[in-house]
Amino acid sequence: MHGSSRAAVAAGQQALDALVSGAAGASGSAALAEDLFGIGAALDSSVSLRRALTDPTRDAGAKGELVRRLLTGKAGAQAIDLIVGLVSHRWSSERDLTDTIENFAVQALVSGAEAEQRADQIEDELFRFERIVAGNRELRDSVGDRRADSAARAAMVDTLLTGKAQPETVRLARQAVLAPRGRRFDRVVDDYLGIIATRRSQLSATVTTAVDLDATQRERLVAALTRIYDKQVHLNVVIDPTVVGGIRVEIGDEVLDGTIARKLEGARRHFGS
Repeated sequence: MHGSSRAAVAAGQQALDALVSGAAGASGSAALAEDLFGIGAALDSSVSLRRALTDPTRDAGAKGELVRRLLTGKAGAQAIDLIVGLVSHRWSSERDLTDTIENFAVQALVSGAEAEQRADQIEDELFRFERIVAGNRELRDSVGDRRADSAARAAMVDTLLTGKAQPETVRLARQAVLAPRGRRFDRVVDDYLGIIATRRSQLSATVTTAVDLDATQRERLVAALTRIYDKQVHLNVVIDPTVVGGIRVEIGDEVLDGTIARKLEGARRHFGS
């Protein structure tokens, strides 16, 4: 994302933060998120509209009037005001605008849960569901088959998660199926998890281990990683017996691998076997 888009995002982020801080709990934030998801879908489906709203030669006031004309009666005033603010800025690309609207929708949805101390649970549930889908070929093919009706696939997600996960988790999993925007399901979920972690000013660490970590081990690992990275860390734990022992930690592009399997592989390479 280039300079002009970054400036637009920064201004929009301030406006979003003000809106969600004044929202009437999780329901108010969820309503804003629904509006933003819908607006993003409308923009994704219309090349001409995206171009009109990101045209640097077009007057900001005219773009704002276009937004209000199109959205009044179809979205809430808060969402409309937020979009008017976004299109008043210069954007480096059309995609930057639609990516930002998706990002803000995810943030809005999670912000209500964050205020109710449920954000950790949403992160855990969303990550676990993505791993379940990734580990089950039939389920992975069903969820990711873009030739199949998206509403039917979203209904399948509802069946799998409703009553077993937080409402925000269900909604994000549905959205990943309904509007992948050219990405695989796992990539969409990873992007959502990144948005949530960034909003919460923390890092997400994927921890692969042969056996699950108990509460004490998790606390110690979080404390150690927080000291290393000088930022709060959220753990997403993957159980994989093939690692043999120890743990592998992935944070962004960095990998800290202390597993026996890794050491054995290193020894095999060293001795050329």
